Amino acid sequence: MSTLWSDHIASLVPYVPGEQARIPNLLKLNTNENPYGPSPKAIEAMRAALSDDMRLYPDYQAQGLRGTIARRFGLTPGQVFLGNGSDEILAHVFNAFFLRGGRPLWLPDVTYSFYKTYCRLYDVPHRLIPLDEEFVLRAGDYTRPADPEPAGIIFANPNAPTGRALSLDEIAAIARAHPDSAVVVDEAYVDFGAESAAALIGECPNILVIHTLSKSRSLAGLRVGYALGQADLIAGLTRVKDSFNSYPLDRVALAGAQAAIEDEAWFDRTRRAVIEAREQLARDLGDLGFDVLPSQANFVFARHPGRDAAAIAASLRETGILVRHFRSPRIDQHLRITVGTPEQCARLCAALRALPPA
Repeated sequence: MSTLWSDHIASLVPYVPGEQARIPNLLKLNTNENPYGPSPKAIEAMRAALSDDMRLYPDYQAQGLRGTIARRFGLTPGQVFLGNGSDEILAHVFNAFFLRGGRPLWLPDVTYSFYKTYCRLYDVPHRLIPLDEEFVLRAGDYTRPADPEPAGIIFANPNAPTGRALSLDEIAAIARAHPDSAVVVDEAYVDFGAESAAALIGECPNILVIHTLSKSRSLAGLRVGYALGQADLIAGLTRVKDSFNSYPLDRVALAGAQAAIEDEAWFDRTRRAVIEAREQLARDLGDLGFDVLPSQANFVFARHPGRDAAAIAASLRETGILVRHFRSPRIDQHLRITVGTPEQCARLCAALRALPPA
């Protein structure tokens, strides 16, 4: 601790990402990275962007990328917001929409842990709403009248780390129940089996949808995310962004992101491969005695009734395999396992079979 820190820094509890280990022959199934590389067209576009033009600032409005995203979802460029990864967009969301006269933000008790980090950073009062015993987010818990009304509502769909998803009807019901609250749907994993709430933006003007290119577009190293919503929500985010960093995306990122989104064939082929591998992995883990939640993400959430989750994770690490274990209430006996290639999933299951008896 330093006497030079701002007053609130000492009380912050930063978000801790998954381990980035340097282990020989490492199999990294702990941070939900895509096992397949990005579109070759995206790689080509990024290489082409490395020219003498790098001496110039990037397009302030990112017109090309915003136009490409808007066309994909049947929106206008004014309904698209860009950021340096979806986490930066989430930071702007908390600043722009959830500081409203002390009204609480509503969010699930088990979800992406960065939300709680942002609550501490921005001093956002919040209410944790428990998932049910099967880790399902019950829409009815979010549609009841409240006094005061929530400042906003945020949840991941599919949820992380559980992988379970709400239907569009359930999301719309939540949004309609609280028209004076921003309903933020974090869709980092939506392309692996769920429906995007972008389809609801026209009828539910308080819905904001957030996407990342880190998962289904295989560009976690590029740091590109975007938000979709009505123009007034995007304008609020832009005010915050332009008071923080006017140029969040560089020329290389803009070029690579646009090419990746335009390459629908590569996107569809690789995401389908992940979905097929996920279903096989869930079956194989079930054969090994694990209880596996239904997942619509690029990971599975599983527990073994006869083994300690932390001990499993530690044993796998000794063999060069990383999975994610959370020391958090309700989920400390679960493991979140990223879906790899069929060969990587087979290696994981072989290592699990080789564990000594419990």
